[in-house]
Amino acid sequence: MTYYEGVKKMEEMGVNDNYIQGWVAGFLNNPEIEEQRKTDEYEAGYEDGGEHSDENFANFC
Repeated sequence: MTYYEGVKKMEEMGVNDNYIQGWVAGFLNNPEIEEQRKTDEYEAGYEDGGEHSDENFANFC
């Protein structure tokens, strides 16, 4: 899966914005955001993005 395919698919599905932000950061291997701004959705997205996975997109619609 490429970055653009993943983002497009999430936007079309209506995935939670925090999950998308986490997925993008994880995919690009960016550092995580500060602790007080993290959400469960962001953390799940960060993990999935780091693995370049789209398996959990539907769980965050």
